[in-house]
Amino acid sequence: MAAVGVAPLLPVALPTKAHAAGPGLPLVQDGSAASVFVDPADDPAVVRAAGDLQADVERVSSVRPLLLHALPDRATALVLVGTLGASPVIDRLVAQGRLDVSRVQGRWEASVTQVVDRPVPGVDRALVIAGSDRRGTVYGIYDTSERIGVSPWHWWADVPVEHHDAVTVPAGPFKRYEPSVRYRGVFLNDEQNLTTWSHRTQEPDKNIGPETYKRIFELLLRLKANYLWPAMHPYSDFFNKYRENPELADRYGIVVGSSHPEALLRNGVHEWDPWAQEHRNADGSLPVYDYTVNPIVISDYWRARARENAAYESSWTLGMRGLHDSALETKNATTIPEKVVVMNNIIADQRRILAEEVGAVVEPQIFIPYKEVLDLYNAGVQVPDDVTLIWPDDNHGNMRQLPNDDERARSGGNGIYYHLSYWGRPRSYLWLDTTQLAKVWQELRRVYEHGVDRMWIFNVGDLKSMENGLSFCMDMAWAVDRWSADDAESGFMAEWAGRQFGQRHGREIAAIRSEYYRLAAERRPEFIDRDIFSVIHHGDEAGRRMGAYDRLLQRTQAVGAQLPDAYRDAFYELVEYPVHGAYLMNLKYYWADRNALALRQGRGAGTNRFADLAESAHADEQALTARYNTQVAGGKWDGYINPYPSQIPKAPGRPSVTRVTRQDTSGLGVAAEGNETGAERPLIFSSCTRDRRFFDVFNTGFLAVTWAAQASHPWVRLSSPGGSITEQVRVWVEVDWERVPEGTYDATVVVSGADRRVEVPLRVVNDGERASRRARGFVEAGGYVSIDARHADRRVARGGARWRTVRGLGRRGGAMDAVPSTAAPITEEIAVTAPELSYRVRFTSTGTFPVTVFRLPSLDERGRRRLAVALDDQSVTVLTGQAVATGNRGDTWARNVEEGIEKLTATVTVSTPGEHVLRLFMVDPAIAVDQIVIDTGGLPATYLAPPESYHPVFNPDPAPAAVLDSPAR
Repeated sequence: MAAVGVAPLLPVALPTKAHAAGPGLPLVQDGSAASVFVDPADDPAVVRAAGDLQADVERVSSVRPLLLHALPDRATALVLVGTLGASPVIDRLVAQGRLDVSRVQGRWEASVTQVVDRPVPGVDRALVIAGSDRRGTVYGIYDTSERIGVSPWHWWADVPVEHHDAVTVPAGPFKRYEPSVRYRGVFLNDEQNLTTWSHRTQEPDKNIGPETYKRIFELLLRLKANYLWPAMHPYSDFFNKYRENPELADRYGIVVGSSHPEALLRNGVHEWDPWAQEHRNADGSLPVYDYTVNPIVISDYWRARARENAAYESSWTLGMRGLHDSALETKNATTIPEKVVVMNNIIADQRRILAEEVGAVVEPQIFIPYKEVLDLYNAGVQVPDDVTLIWPDDNHGNMRQLPNDDERARSGGNGIYYHLSYWGRPRSYLWLDTTQLAKVWQELRRVYEHGVDRMWIFNVGDLKSMENGLSFCMDMAWAVDRWSADDAESGFMAEWAGRQFGQRHGREIAAIRSEYYRLAAERRPEFIDRDIFSVIHHGDEAGRRMGAYDRLLQRTQAVGAQLPDAYRDAFYELVEYPVHGAYLMNLKYYWADRNALALRQGRGAGTNRFADLAESAHADEQALTARYNTQVAGGKWDGYINPYPSQIPKAPGRPSVTRVTRQDTSGLGVAAEGNETGAERPLIFSSCTRDRRFFDVFNTGFLAVTWAAQASHPWVRLSSPGGSITEQVRVWVEVDWERVPEGTYDATVVVSGADRRVEVPLRVVNDGERASRRARGFVEAGGYVSIDARHADRRVARGGARWRTVRGLGRRGGAMDAVPSTAAPITEEIAVTAPELSYRVRFTSTGTFPVTVFRLPSLDERGRRRLAVALDDQSVTVLTGQAVATGNRGDTWARNVEEGIEKLTATVTVSTPGEHVLRLFMVDPAIAVDQIVIDTGGLPATYLAPPESYHPVFNPDPAPAAVLDSPAR
């Protein structure tokens, strides 16, 4: 078989007829491989990466090419690798007009890959890989590796390399133009699992050292990243402890910086105390890390590192925070204005150190206004114009604020610090990659539209489990326009998954990951807790969610069963474990909630059954993780995957459950949907929504009890008419609408057994087929109207702004986003000047009703987060959301990030039944709306919105979703 060269995941310019260089070049043919030439005088990063290409060709073909540092006298085929200006043979080809370097030469990290005939005497044809600078050449090398079938994740996720006896690459030219964002990288943070794994399997005498960083550097380059904030926690060795680390980074071509509390590459957790011990005060006491108390000792501390690392390509973090991500300490400056003066002095001192120790022009220098430092910046800290401002999110994927016009004009530009993983308030999420790619896309598009293109740094925690999200972020950082609102998640995922597992599986895996992200958008698995989802309302809200997880797991396992054995480890790591792990984390809390409810309801054996199921789910989750650590890839990832590391806030553990003491009794109990106990609240049925409702029949003891159910009308259908139970059974109730006359009816189901009789009331509303056909919009039923925001009947663009659909965003698979994000707020005559979404609604009730808009919790700490609603031509009501990240627990911001949405409520008045138009307006840009719910009477309070209402176009057949339940016993 011949690998004829798929394009790398990241975009390049395809060859045109004018520049096509003929047939492809055989890299491997008839058991022989084309040699790889790189000039020994080229940058060490290029020479080293050429060795990776040599190894990659061998991975594909089992034939290892020669790596040459002198041109051969004779060769049929050759790979020529070199950097413009550093490789004489490459420069000659350019001077001769034989290598097209337009839009490459003089650009940042650009490259061209092209087959050239007779490039040098004695060589028939060569694949030329030429970069504008050292990393441009390195990226061109790794592009070629991807074309022949070597995934960037071949080592870190065990993606297999398919064998080919013959390997041919296309002629090109292929061009990788300079990236959208100059510095693109990751922060290894809260890295206890990475440290544990590294110590066990890579370097037993270290806690993340050079051997581990070699692997990380190579991965970053294969992903087209160039930047790193190294691991920095107490349980890890600090980066500069081993001098090989910065030397290796420079040899690989990685720019090393440091996080917001690590000024001038100093790790305060490990380095300040020894420094203080060696630089005691005159009275023998230890100096504290407070610039208002010990400026000279601290300045010398920074200077020592600047001098030590001056020769390397580094990023220098300015400013100051406390040791180990704590707040800035200023004993002698207590007010905000005083602290601003201190920060200005700190920055001036650090700039002087860099000028004296590193050079007159040192870049990049960065300032990160994180947490309390953002308050100081907004209060007047003067950051020099050539310093890059790094804007942080709220640690949960929502940008806090973005640069204004003056800040965008700065020569140092702007960057972001964005979290895909986080340890801290209100809850931590470190276990799995659970941030929707569509949400990441939306926020990064907003960032880029505000001119933030100098540096994007992503907190990826331990690195593993973030494979998908990290790949997407690096892809977007290189080519921000590559993906659109229509395909940011699904398109990227289909392409990415197809490269890891084969194109035939790409779309199905993309669909699986999208549903996985959607369920996480409802509630991250790390955020699950007791009593979050209702187990009694909306057909068992929690059970419907678990039904969705169960179907997702079945789809996942079906794909895994189709893959060749060689792909099983990679599939487990990248797809199956995240899905199965999230499922089990949710499942154990579902059964624990059912256990608690059963106890309140007075169930007997059934209470213990739910306790067993909860504990079984927890045991299954532990076994799933143990398999990852001990069996996958032969135990390669020993210690890496752990939802419960000891040194950081944990993911939800084993939920507590209660068992009841066995008694040799029996009794009949009934609890109907909508009721915690009993059946006082009737089961509501509408011909529009074709509902399916339930009641539970349970045993109050442990000995078998016989029961029977009888409906009052022949058109009431039961999933079970009766039987014998020792625990419980769920009975589903449906209506045979073909047999129900038009009108509203009260019916009952009588459940009897053990000398007890319980009536379950039903309210049945049949509006008739003609009424449904006449409806032009959403139809009120069951005391509410529930609308997916993307299902607007009409969209109106106004004032240079509009609403667009972002597929894959939010809880419902798509949300509406007001764009452009740079549009001006609209606060006057909103009904005629603001972009509008309108929804036709048919009301059967009249009155004043709450309407709740579910918006994604974006922030703007310099502005506001507003939208507006109105019914028909009534006055507009402006709703204002949370615009500021407080960093607290238990407040509005905390609730918003835990739930992934913010609920904003107004009221509308319906004076007459019939059709009306609900109108939604943009006030501030970059507002994203997910769902809208109108409560027309009696809607129970639940975590999720009710299922979407009937709509003749968008939801003409609102079939009830399957619910996970325990088997009847």
